[in-house]
Amino acid sequence: MYVKVNNVRLFFDVEGAQLVPEGPIMRERPVLLCLHGGPGLDHSTLKPVLSSLSDITQVIYLDQRGHGRSDRSSREHWTLAQWADDVREFCNVLGIESPVVLGVSFGGYVAMTYAIRHSDHPSKLVLMSTALRGTGNLVRRQRVLDMFEHLGGREAREIMRRAFDDRSIEAFTDFLRVCGPLYTRRPPDPDVRMRTITNNEIVPFFERADGEGVTFNYEKELSAVRCPTLVIGGEDDPMTPITEMEEIIKVLPRGLGTFEKIPNCGHGPYRDAPAHLVRLLREFLGTHVAETAQAHV
Repeated sequence: MYVKVNNVRLFFDVEGAQLVPEGPIMRERPVLLCLHGGPGLDHSTLKPVLSSLSDITQVIYLDQRGHGRSDRSSREHWTLAQWADDVREFCNVLGIESPVVLGVSFGGYVAMTYAIRHSDHPSKLVLMSTALRGTGNLVRRQRVLDMFEHLGGREAREIMRRAFDDRSIEAFTDFLRVCGPLYTRRPPDPDVRMRTITNNEIVPFFERADGEGVTFNYEKELSAVRCPTLVIGGEDDPMTPITEMEEIIKVLPRGLGTFEKIPNCGHGPYRDAPAHLVRLLREFLGTHVAETAQAHV
């Protein structure tokens, strides 16, 4: 399905009803709005794992501007602020109030930006395999290099270092060959890769030397978040190491953040630990479902 948002057509898909019959009333379920990773990927990477949640929530998948089946737009609009404002306007257009917004990896960057810029809108956040600062941050860089060396030896560390320093096509090609397989503990599913619509222009733009993927830092801004936030990370994630995800909890307002570390899991728990991930999300969403039901009594 398509909707016009901020002068572009955005593709979205829906699984599960928002209103379900329950005796004499229609019970309202929460909306789980899912923001895919990348940049340059699409929503299909999150299926079918998150589909299993459609019995307790309405799951909405959004291909963000420049991604998947949505309009490519133009490079000057490939910014975290624009992607975040698109999320808010998407909800306005469809009449979505107080969504639970889930962002994975790059989608987590967007989810945090949205929650900072529109702090009164989300009811909850889920931040998965993400970081609060870009790849140019010296602490994050060191942690990433250490994790790649831990998982793939000195060769992986050196290739990751070259990818950070050169940011060239050749360095990125070597990165995909050597470091890409280290992202997850399970081998990638070739069918997922085949069915994903990719935009290979976004990563070089977003991760250029002065690009937002390198320079953004929300260590101060995340104090603006006003909703309960679940941070989920894999213990063996090399690109957003577990110690980086712990930094998110440290800067959130006291009492709002919950951190879950999944063992034997790399980047994107829906790949390595789908059952564990779904259980965590059900628990987090279950509280919301109970609250929504109580509000209608």
